[in-house]
Amino acid sequence: MSPAGGPRPAILRVDLATLILAGLVTAAVPAVPAAEDGPPAPVVTPSPVTQVSGPADGRRTMRRLPANLGRSVIGVFHKDNLVPLLAGSTATGVASIWDEDVRREAVANDWGESLETAGGPIWSSVFVAGMFTAGRLSHGTRFRAMTYDMLDATIVNVAYTELIKVTVGRERPNGQDEKSFPSGHTSNAFALAAVAERHYGWKLGVPAYLVAGVVGASRIQQDKHYLSDVVAGATLGYIVGRTVVRVNGRPLEEAVGGVSIQVSPILGRHVRGVQVAVWY
Repeated sequence: MSPAGGPRPAILRVDLATLILAGLVTAAVPAVPAAEDGPPAPVVTPSPVTQVSGPADGRRTMRRLPANLGRSVIGVFHKDNLVPLLAGSTATGVASIWDEDVRREAVANDWGESLETAGGPIWSSVFVAGMFTAGRLSHGTRFRAMTYDMLDATIVNVAYTELIKVTVGRERPNGQDEKSFPSGHTSNAFALAAVAERHYGWKLGVPAYLVAGVVGASRIQQDKHYLSDVVAGATLGYIVGRTVVRVNGRPLEEAVGGVSIQVSPILGRHVRGVQVAVWY
């Protein structure tokens, strides 16, 4: 049991091939100490213009990047993502009904090659690296935070996308390989769009999601993915993007010194396994 006011661990149970992953619960906010007796403190009138020496990055620093990546990987399983996960899974299942019909209609038109190239791993990596570099040179707090989260989201998204691709092993419609599900171009585009929307609202989110949607459609047109692959990629990217912003946006006071893992055995009359407790 966690000490009062301390962080509660997310629990991962492995019980005879049964895997259950639970999300995190943040640390309690410390109480504000009561004011001491004595004469009242003098009233100080703040200057109308406050000078800030350097950007306030909070936990979004290069030193904290590895820990932030770990928190983001685990944070995907937070209960906050349950609704988009269920909605996206349902949409993916429904979309699979029209996979072949959409494919036949899409490949009949030749318009997606340039967008497919622009959304590919090379140009996408160049874009993210360029944005991240610009963010490190900028003193705009919101822009710095967004570009940091873009890098974080891209790394986490690639890890999850490739893991699912290898696990599912769905053959592409053109027979190129068995990495059709989900669409990596789409998941990355939606991860970046989700980060932009979370930082700047719908004024940037709407065009970002539209571009991400067109990137996904181009993958169908180029016969690289089915409709359900694209819907699944959009779901994954959206969840990763919103998770990264939520995790990295937590105040430093809620940090507990990185990611800690404790492993203990589970021994019972009819059960054998291990329990993994994760704090972050």
